[in-house]
Amino acid sequence: MALGSVSTPAGPGATVPMTDKKTRRAPVPVGDVVSGDPPVPITVWPVPAPAGGETMSNAMGVRLVHNLTHPSDLIIDLAVGPQLARAVIAAHRRSHLHPHRHLGWGREPAALIVTGWPPGDTTATGEFFVRCRASLQPGGCVAVLLPHGEVTVPVDVVIAARRAGLAYLQHIVAADRPPRPGRRTQLDIHTDVLILTRSATATGGAGG
Repeated sequence: MALGSVSTPAGPGATVPMTDKKTRRAPVPVGDVVSGDPPVPITVWPVPAPAGGETMSNAMGVRLVHNLTHPSDLIIDLAVGPQLARAVIAAHRRSHLHPHRHLGWGREPAALIVTGWPPGDTTATGEFFVRCRASLQPGGCVAVLLPHGEVTVPVDVVIAARRAGLAYLQHIVAADRPPRPGRRTQLDIHTDVLILTRSATATGGAGG
């Protein structure tokens, strides 16, 4: 199955929310497994599309925060729009909130980095992911949100992330309409979310 599109039967596919225990492992992915090495699951999130010029809807921000972090975790917000910041505050997480996003990384390792694509600054793709890996705590994740439709862009993102030492954990597709129980559904996908992780088993050009 090519990245960037999916037609999936109804059934299990909702991401299981993480508990509030202060563990530091990457989340366990849930969904329809597609071929790969290792297999990468596809999960469907029924959330609204983002407004024009923004990275995500409010519902997407809430899902990312609750599924990929624990209370008091640090999140680096590189998204366009206030949606992720609202979710961070409501869920009692912490974030580097800076008017110039590329200056808001800070020195403390983060549990989650969220970005649209391409990144807002002029950093080259490879350099961006090297910086992401250096800014993540072990087991931390990078969520890359892409408008759906570009077949080759997700592949390029995953290749660049792997070269920087990040592992490809999960592919989330966001659709306006949820799958209907008992029926095959052609999803109206608007966003692809690639979840990358700094894993002890990741290989790539970055050390540490």
